Amino acid sequence: MNKNAKKVVILGGGISGLSAAFYVKKLAEDRQLEVKITLVEKSDRLGGKLQTVRQNHFMIEKGPDAFLARKTAILDLTMELGLEADLVSTNPKAKSASILHKGKLHTMPMGFILGIPTKLTPFIRTGLISPLGKARAAMDLIIPAKKGDMDESLGDFIKRRLGKEVLEQITEPLLSGIYAGDTYSLSLKSTFPQFKQMEQKHGSLIIGMAKGAGRKSGAPNKLPEIAKKSMFLSYRHGLSTIVERLKEKLDTVQFVMEQRVAEIRRENGYQVVLDQGQIIDADAIICAIPAFEAAKLFSDITSVSWLNKINYVSVANISLAYKNSDLHLSYEGTGFLVPRKEGKMITACTWSSTKWSHTAPEGYTLLRTYIGHAGAQEWVQMTDEELVEAARKDLKDLMGIDAQPEMTEVSRCNQSMPQYPIGHQEQMAKVRHDLSQYFPNVFLCGAGYGGVGIPDCIAQGKEAAEQLVSGFL
Repeated sequence: MNKNAKKVVILGGGISGLSAAFYVKKLAEDRQLEVKITLVEKSDRLGGKLQTVRQNHFMIEKGPDAFLARKTAILDLTMELGLEADLVSTNPKAKSASILHKGKLHTMPMGFILGIPTKLTPFIRTGLISPLGKARAAMDLIIPAKKGDMDESLGDFIKRRLGKEVLEQITEPLLSGIYAGDTYSLSLKSTFPQFKQMEQKHGSLIIGMAKGAGRKSGAPNKLPEIAKKSMFLSYRHGLSTIVERLKEKLDTVQFVMEQRVAEIRRENGYQVVLDQGQIIDADAIICAIPAFEAAKLFSDITSVSWLNKINYVSVANISLAYKNSDLHLSYEGTGFLVPRKEGKMITACTWSSTKWSHTAPEGYTLLRTYIGHAGAQEWVQMTDEELVEAARKDLKDLMGIDAQPEMTEVSRCNQSMPQYPIGHQEQMAKVRHDLSQYFPNVFLCGAGYGGVGIPDCIAQGKEAAEQLVSGFL
């Protein structure tokens, strides 16, 4: 390695950090710029929330189980990594999902997109919303758009446009899988800015969604055919596939595992001080770590205190495998959602082996239940055994499933779901500006800053890499 090579340190080995490392390496090679990349990860494994367990012919995701096909950052990376043939879509025969209402499962009406009705007849017929609630939702067609560009909470916005009933019974449970948050605390502009754009352009959320405002009209021709036909995608051998391939491609990167960053010093560029005393010199740094960890490293900058206001919610996934012969029921949907007011421990259940046919062997069913959301964090004190029993109790009450599972897997995702406060977008712009003034060539990327989905994290990693490499030229 040339002693004049630029030294890049990436903090965090989740999908954001790995993507940043991949694109720094690729861009540097394209521009014939020599770099030395060191990636520091606090745990003993790479991938962060992405982790696939493969055992007894079952495939269990301990974190996210899919990604949105319409967000191209992950598809671009998939093709660059040569993983296009590994993509799998959801089962086309399993399209319906249900929502629990007054103890009974109701099939989600056709035409609902992100909890917004776009077709009149299915909405009128659904038992999920009362006649009064339906009338209130229809007022979205005549309520004038709110003037100005001020941020507001996602919950206040949906309630203002469609009413409290639609918010609590449909929108909140649908979006809980993405943010596990309190919609009255989540920033609209940082979660679903397209909703505000629809209101401004069409004067109605329903009309805007029906016309496809804010959504891409179609996938570009360069995308894999599979991405044009399914809303969600994964990989044949699980989401860990992309982590494993990224590590293969990062063969020249030095990985420093099981160490945390204690301090960043501004000396001859930067010195990254690790908690075990090791010091790594750097010309540039990408911080792909949670916001509350980054806040400690840059506490001298006043605006960075905003990062401490980004609360992280803990959630758990409990997967249960059954013999089909033990279930004594037939269920063809992809799963069901449980609104908070129903008083259950689980917030949702995915019929994984129906949604993804490659996740369980023939003759078996794999279920995945979810526990935890903002305002309900008591579960973190429960043992794994207690979590399994809580999930089984709700499954018995709701589905009549009383069989003993053949296998269980509890996945605790502690402090994993960042909650963007109102005003987050504007405050993050100030944080990034001030950081660039006091710590040039230091960049933030990851779920805590500008998008929680896998494609969002990859896009942020790529953007940070582009800014970093451009700064060297």
